[in-house]
Amino acid sequence: DRLQAQVRDKWTLMVSDPCNQDRSNVTACGWGSQLIASVSPCAAEIGTSYYAVAVVRKGSNITINSLKGVRSCHTGINRTAGWNVPVGYLIDSGRLPAMGCDLPKAVSDYFSASCVPGANSANYPTSLCQLCKGDSSGQNQCQGNSQEQYFDYSGAFRCLAEGAGEVAFVKHSTVPENTDGRTLSAWAQQLRSKDFQLLCRNGSTADVTEWRTCHLARVPARAVVVRPDTDGTAVFQLLNQGQQRFNGVGTQFQMFDSTAYGAQNLMFRDSTTELVAVTSQNYQAWLGAEYLHAMQALSCDPNSKLSFSLQNHAQRYWHQRSVMVMYTVIKQWECLKKTIMLFFCLFLQAEDTNNAYYAVALVKRNPSNAFTISDLKGKKSCHTGLGRTAGWNIPIGMLIKKGFINPRDCNIPQAVSEFFSASCVPSAEQDNYPSTLCQLCIGDNSGNNKCSASSQERYYSYNGAFRCLAEDAGDVAFVKHSTVFENTDGKNTESWARDLKSSDFQLLCRNGARAEVTQFAQCHLARVPAQAIMVHPDTNIFALYGLLDKAQDYFGNNSNRNGFKMFDSSAFQGKDLIFKDSAVKIVPVEERRTYAEWLGSEYVESLEGMQTPQCSGAGNKLIQQHLLVITFVPFIILDQLQGLG
Repeated sequence: DRLQAQVRDKWTLMVSDPCNQDRSNVTACGWGSQLIASVSPCAAEIGTSYYAVAVVRKGSNITINSLKGVRSCHTGINRTAGWNVPVGYLIDSGRLPAMGCDLPKAVSDYFSASCVPGANSANYPTSLCQLCKGDSSGQNQCQGNSQEQYFDYSGAFRCLAEGAGEVAFVKHSTVPENTDGRTLSAWAQQLRSKDFQLLCRNGSTADVTEWRTCHLARVPARAVVVRPDTDGTAVFQLLNQGQQRFNGVGTQFQMFDSTAYGAQNLMFRDSTTELVAVTSQNYQAWLGAEYLHAMQALSCDPNSKLSFSLQNHAQRYWHQRSVMVMYTVIKQWECLKKTIMLFFCLFLQAEDTNNAYYAVALVKRNPSNAFTISDLKGKKSCHTGLGRTAGWNIPIGMLIKKGFINPRDCNIPQAVSEFFSASCVPSAEQDNYPSTLCQLCIGDNSGNNKCSASSQERYYSYNGAFRCLAEDAGDVAFVKHSTVFENTDGKNTESWARDLKSSDFQLLCRNGARAEVTQFAQCHLARVPAQAIMVHPDTNIFALYGLLDKAQDYFGNNSNRNGFKMFDSSAFQGKDLIFKDSAVKIVPVEERRTYAEWLGSEYVESLEGMQTPQCSGAGNKLIQQHLLVITFVPFIILDQLQGLG
């Protein structure tokens, strides 16, 4: 007892038990804590871990992206491979929104029917037990023990094999252990492993033998954790001596057996077989990104509340109206009563329903003068407008970053005017801007409003910049990838575009090559992602996404309930009050979790080019806005119809 008390002061058991399936507590120790040993509790493990997998019948056409609405088989409620990992993964990847953090309700809404042994109390939706079979007499349906024939790994697989469910969440060894004659169970005698396959995280499928590369998460064994100020080596030596003396035949005291004391799991799990040294010295590395993210997603707090940071009266009015309408309709919306600070930093521009567009440098095909991105100095340039993404910020930022343009005294407009021989940059007609930035602009049909940032300038925006190139005013146009297709091959019937062919134009690539306009995905200046909703690091993103996803079900563009539309500000005498009015849908960012991953290296490079040290002049406003949000993590994107080039 004295030894137990002394050691307990120094270490904590955490992570998961691959045999007993207890839910882990990944917040049990601080960032500085050290792992010194892992607990290896069962022979089915691979070293000190096993793999949680999703199994379907071969030929079912089910993928990880089409699980919504299928019938599911689980090992049991709150069990690691059968519940925690798949539910956590589906939430973390944005496939499974959890309104009010009610995970059982979210799962019951996501799958058409399930068998989740143990979910048989009044607190759980009835559909979670709908597929369960009970014992041989039909009793004890959905019990969290062997009385339920679909309980545990083999039971969940049997649920799939007998056709009750269409997907089973088990561990990697379950299918081999219950097929090809390896079990005496009558229900499995005719089963063959080749008739089943795994669902991979990337949307593909794989043979059941490929679980190392196709799984939902690697589940680590339990670990011994010591405080940062504790000598982990000394503690492990102590424990290692203990297991050498008290973990074998012939000793009265058994280090991994509590039965002599009339209890269970007193110091270690009774299922433990040995302690092995851990080389990874932090819990994040030990858990692994897949498992850690899945477990973090399960921490969705049902008591989370949110507030909006609003800037003006119109936005506050929109918020008051939206809260009143949504609270009336969505009865479960408890998230509105307390405070989680939520910052909506809408800082990117999006173009289409694929959540991104490409900023490109467009030129005419000319075999006798096939200049490249490195030959732009002295050329004439066409831009969509000053400070716009595809037409100014990205190309100018990229040219600065690569050293082609060198601003003196942070005067980017002056540097651009010295780099290009002449340009049309609508909105650059201001007194302190070089006149060459407007030299190519033509204004309206009467020659008025030259270089204005409006349709009165015929070379304004995407189509205008392309027209500037097509009419030979400029040598290069900075636009988005779809601009050339929208104005050629008969798509634009205006006189200036009527006879244009897309094959007469090419793209300038960042690597100095040229490419066809259809190759924009490989040849572009930057991929411009859709706008993102940024949340404070302390905010539970899964609670927020569950809320907003439910809200758009009621008030999105495809719904017309109560006359309120969350992506339309027109009823409140404003524009883009909370979301951009061009938004069509909120969708998850999935694997791109940081601002750098979301923006992409090319886009970030362009931003860095525009943000030269100490600069605050024209062209840097967008970058300064970005700097306000780099400490936040994007969770949800806005799928938009058009960009701001």
